[in-house]
Amino acid sequence: MKKFTLSLFTVLMMLAIIPVQAKAGMGIHPVTTDSTKSAESIEANALIIRLNEIKSMDRSKLSSTEKKELKKEVKSLKTRLKEVGGGVYLSAGAIIIIILLLILLL
Repeated sequence: MKKFTLSLFTVLMMLAIIPVQAKAGMGIHPVTTDSTKSAESIEANALIIRLNEIKSMDRSKLSSTEKKELKKEVKSLKTRLKEVGGGVYLSAGAIIIIILLLILLL
């Protein structure tokens, strides 16, 4: 059992170290993308402003077709906002696995 645990720990450490060494050998130069991020944030702010305008509207005076168009617009704005926002999303299962690995290794 001790040999199995020792070999498993060795394999995990090797898997953690080898990618770092492989990346160190490459001549990767970081590229800054400040202009795209600022453009994306401006677009995201415009989308949020439009969503707030729609929320503050008095929809009781609108016809049913106008309400449907507003719903479609809100849906498209929200999907566009998700595309612009980006981000990293982790599932609950992935978080549990990460926590278990951290507990086992530390």
